[in-house]
Amino acid sequence: MSREEIIDITNRFLIEEFEVASDVIQPEADLKESLDLDSLDYVDLVVLIESNFGIKLESKDFTDVITFDNLYDLIGSKIHAIA
Repeated sequence: MSREEIIDITNRFLIEEFEVASDVIQPEADLKESLDLDSLDYVDLVVLIESNFGIKLESKDFTDVITFDNLYDLIGSKIHAIA
């Protein structure tokens, strides 16, 4: 799966599930602030990622995820690890 596909799929479910405008999602924007995430929202985010990409995530995976770019990188690395 290409990075562009990862970005498209991710942005689509972020916009739909977190009811955020598409212009809020910028590669270098802060994920937590942009989506106004609390701890329960992170659980929802993990479930969405796992169901959309067929990967498993753990809380430690999010240690370095600050921006949307970091999130795309995490998803890409998990996809490629199982490929």
